[in-house]
Amino acid sequence: MNISDFDYELPEELIAQMPADKRQNSKMLVLDKSAQTIEHKHFFDIVDYIDENSILVLNNTKVIPARLYGTKDTGAKIEVFLLEGVNNSKTLWSALIKPSKRVKPDTIIKVCEELSVKAVKRLEDVGEWLVELIYEGDLFEILHRVGNIPLPPYIERKLQSEELKQFDFDRYQTVYAKDEGSVAAPTAGLHFTQEILEKIKAKGVEIVYVTLNVGLGTFRPVKCENILDHKMHSETFEITQDAADKINKAKSEGKKVIAVGTTTVRTLETAFQKYGCIKACHNHSELFIYPPYEFKVIDNLITNFHLPKSTLLMLVSALAGKDFIFKAYKEAIENKYRFFSYGDCMLIK
Repeated sequence: MNISDFDYELPEELIAQMPADKRQNSKMLVLDKSAQTIEHKHFFDIVDYIDENSILVLNNTKVIPARLYGTKDTGAKIEVFLLEGVNNSKTLWSALIKPSKRVKPDTIIKVCEELSVKAVKRLEDVGEWLVELIYEGDLFEILHRVGNIPLPPYIERKLQSEELKQFDFDRYQTVYAKDEGSVAAPTAGLHFTQEILEKIKAKGVEIVYVTLNVGLGTFRPVKCENILDHKMHSETFEITQDAADKINKAKSEGKKVIAVGTTTVRTLETAFQKYGCIKACHNHSELFIYPPYEFKVIDNLITNFHLPKSTLLMLVSALAGKDFIFKAYKEAIENKYRFFSYGDCMLIK
């Protein structure tokens, strides 16, 4: 399959710059992959589509304020975007540096009195660096004070007031976010409120959390012409014993597994691929899902609208069928749905 098979035209005004006024008010396109029907709903209607014959699985990762702004000793301004701690280190990280040409190995970038970033060496991935964080005190406390939430580049924030910065801190995070480690939000979960989760629970639905730390690779467009030549970036995930037991039990009872977001899909499908069941583990996923992938764990999916030529668009095409997905995207565009991270969503059932 060629990358051009997964391209589409999107009017720029449909790229959401701000989320819906309230999380649950986002529009929701409901796709029935068996009947090949499409319904137009709002996210608060999700409660009607989930019953006790289902288990709902969400990714509880938490976005860290990974975008840092600092200066070299020359006064030149440098941006450092932390990607992932090397082997869970708090000191050594892979990072993007802009402008990269102004930085050489051993360059020190001062962010604040308590934090500086030392460029160690360029990595094999284009534009990535290995950096050392030099800090005093608690790293995450410092990051929360001086760092910025790493919004995707298509969300423009030219002049970011403190009020808008705090708004993004709150809204570019799920209400159930728990384990810090992501540099991007699992955006399908942004529509949930505690009230909606309680309503779903009240229907007798088991709600389970897994953790996958979302990296930049999830959102990077595929650049090779033949998609089979694309290699996914590795992302760490964790499944607890309690979550594994509940998901395996649900599967054995014939319940539907509803995944919230593509990161949850990749966590569960990777675990099954590695162990033949859902097993408590701390592991890495490099799973690339594209048509005609056969899903082993998940049945239904709540997800946002994805970038053209992205691995995420390929994943949903594998679940619902490429032609049906592109028909749904066309209808979403015609009905002015809002796209990408702060946009509307779809339920594939």
